[in-house]
Amino acid sequence: MNRILIIQTAFLGDVILATPLVSELHRLFPEAKIDFLLKKGNESLLQNNPKLNEVIIFDKSSGKWKSILRLIKQFRKNEYDLVINLHRFASSGIIAGFSKGKKRYGFKKNPFSFLYTQKFAHKIGDGTHEVERNLSLIQEFGAKKLVRPELFPSAEDNLHIEKYIAEEFYCLAPASVWFTKQLPKHKWVELTESINNHSPLYLLGASGDSAFCKEIIADSKNKNVHSLCGELTLLQSAALMQKATRNFVNDSGPLHLASAVNANVTAFFCSTIPDFGFGPLSENSDVKEVQDLDCRPCGLHGHQSCPKGHFKCGEITF
Repeated sequence: MNRILIIQTAFLGDVILATPLVSELHRLFPEAKIDFLLKKGNESLLQNNPKLNEVIIFDKSSGKWKSILRLIKQFRKNEYDLVINLHRFASSGIIAGFSKGKKRYGFKKNPFSFLYTQKFAHKIGDGTHEVERNLSLIQEFGAKKLVRPELFPSAEDNLHIEKYIAEEFYCLAPASVWFTKQLPKHKWVELTESINNHSPLYLLGASGDSAFCKEIIADSKNKNVHSLCGELTLLQSAALMQKATRNFVNDSGPLHLASAVNANVTAFFCSTIPDFGFGPLSENSDVKEVQDLDCRPCGLHGHQSCPKGHFKCGEITF
């Protein structure tokens, strides 16, 4: 095996959960060049990864189909021995299917999986972790069943976050793209007030999460809560989480950042459940959720509002 391509053009968390595939392929084929295709905006996650040859960006800004054709042309020239597509939607299936890779592996759910040389089941809900599902594609080569994701914050990233480090400090990532995956604001306020007010609490997120985090700070009686929304890169956030006394996250991207640096973490699952396969993989981790609620889970992904109108699954006990 001389050259390998991994395709994962979904969200931030999906890219992180694809990194065990990089690790195992590098272990199994140490001389192979491993490339990774992801969508624009996620490329910073894979900076400094010594196991990758090239990170390739799927940039739709110049036109989706133009970008797809350009990538197919590039990949055909690269003459990959193995192309693995972890994404389950059409655009990536077309790219993988027409890449002319000698072996083209992916999940049956992709509408273009008929172009693969081998396709695999992707079953959600039986407790199998997404990492296990991904690694199942390379079991024939001797891959381990479960490997923790990994990211590689640089020395500069660690230097940047030094000013926030205290003997005891906590990181909270309150926001989520989906409302029903996000612990309600009053519960985040309650959490901040339950933690030692002599220890710094840092609220992590993108710039767009700033307003929500400011509301939490305004409502909290704990005056040692600080927003770092938009101030840290993804790898800097991961570096800070790695050193935190504990991290508190939703079922969203920051959960997987924590797993990738083996950070101490508590994950809140509101409308979704860990059995979907996206739970924490850190050695010191736990999950908080509301039990015995007959409307939960209400779907694989979150919703913009509670379908029942009560959002009882957000009333998690700490």
